[in-house]
This record gives sequence, C-alpha cells and structure tokens, in this order.
Amino acid sequence: MLTIGAHLSASKGYTHMLEEALSIGANTFQFFTRNPRGGKAKEIDEEDVKTFLQKVEENNFGRILAHAPYTLNCCSAKEETRQFAIETFADDLRRMEYTPNMMYNFHPGSHVGQGEETGIMLICDALNKVLFPEMTTDVLLETMAGKGTEMGRSFEEIRAIIDGVELKDKMGVCLDTCHVNDAGYDIVNNLEEVLEQFDKIIGIDRLKALHINDSKNPLGAHKDRHEKIGEGYIGTETFEKIVNNKYLKNLPMFLETPNDLDGYAKEIALLRGLAK
Repeated sequence: MLTIGAHLSASKGYTHMLEEALSIGANTFQFFTRNPRGGKAKEIDEEDVKTFLQKVEENNFGRILAHAPYTLNCCSAKEETRQFAIETFADDLRRMEYTPNMMYNFHPGSHVGQGEETGIMLICDALNKVLFPEMTTDVLLETMAGKGTEMGRSFEEIRAIIDGVELKDKMGVCLDTCHVNDAGYDIVNNLEEVLEQFDKIIGIDRLKALHINDSKNPLGAHKDRHEKIGEGYIGTETFEKIVNNKYLKNLPMFLETPNDLDGYAKEIALLRGLAK
C-alpha cells in the first residue's frame, strides 16, 4: 500500500492534520513548521502531540514530513539572513524531537551570485552547526528546479553538500518530480536512467521521500510551477511508472499540487488506483 499524503495546514495542530489526512484517504502528510515566509513558530502543544503519536500507532500512519519556511536561505550573501536560517533550522530540529523519527525537508537555498562552490560551503557550514548526534530526524535536501541562482539543481550539487556534512547519517534527499523535470532530468521518457544516475551520484539509499507534482512547464524550463497530477508536462503515465517503481513505490509521497482537500482526495485515489 502506498504511503501517500498532501501538504496540510498546521494551524490546528498535529492531531487535526492526521484526522484531515485520514479523511482524504492519506496515511501521511506534510506541513510547514512555521509561516512559510518565516517568523516565530507556534508553541508545541504537548497534549496534542501525545494524542497524535497515539493515533499514528492506531492507524498505522506513515512518517510525516515537516517543511522548512521558504525564507530559510543558508547560503545567502547576507550574514543576518544566514544567521536567521541557522537559528530557525536549529529551533525546528529541536521541535522535531517532540515527534521522533520523522523527516524535515528544506530548500538548499540561493547563492545570489556568490557561485555554486561558495553556496555549497555555506550550506554545509549551516548543517554542521545545527545537526546533532542525538537527533532522530532525517534532514532532507530537496531537489530544485534551478531557477535563478538556486542550489540543488543537480544531483552533483546535492552530493557535494552531503559530502561536506559531518553527520552524514542524518542526511537524505526528497526528490520533487516537478523540480527534476524542470531541472532537465527526463523522468517522462527515461525514469529508470534518471534513478540510475541518482544512485551513481548520490546513492539510492539517500532517497527518503518524494514530492509528487506535475509541472506546468516542459523539460529543462527551470521554472518550478506545480500542476495537478495528469494535467501537466509529466503526465499520468509517468506517475503510474513512479508508483510502481521498485525504488520509489515504498517511499512516502507528498502532494504539493494546486488543490483543495477534495482535489487531494481525488489525486490520492488516482495514484492508489495506478499502483499494481
């Protein structure tokens, strides 16, 4: 059975997100740790967390994925922006321990003209400051579309970042189908070859989660505009291959398509129906 969910609002707490996920046929979910544009996170409600963890066990629920705010840029040219990212990252990882053994996903950031090498160095420096040996969370680098000076546009960049992290056992990758398409990886015609390339460069064991999104743009557009499943350039046939692929079918999958709850329910049912 697929482990699949969608991005949900965290405003009413963990238990509400789990119940909302179950209502749309999901058995996992993704959420922002705080306002996606940054700011202070809401205080953790320990009773809510306790109920949530109990319901996770009762419903055989999959690992959830927390998403860092978009403003977190570990490789900014501005020191104050980098410091904000490090403080936010560290706070998020501390809060993640309330829900042990889950996942935390972040965009590597934009080097804003400093160059890829400097970007990689700064991202590694931030990760080496915030990761700690006792943490139970997997920290995932998201594959990006490569718009502007965005980092993480290639498997080589992702690998270079992991290579520079001291606590490598805490690191993984979240592959976004829209982003890799827009970055130039032809998952429509050559899914197996792309995964072989991923395995050769990064290692398939590092792949911990999938963002399941169609794309409004063709291969290599470097635009990053998500589309509903089957309504973009990736298409339903490719998602059928994804949900049945030996490397991917057992990974937790998260929809970030432009949808409401009913739309997510239909997409989850569609993807489950494609699984053989």
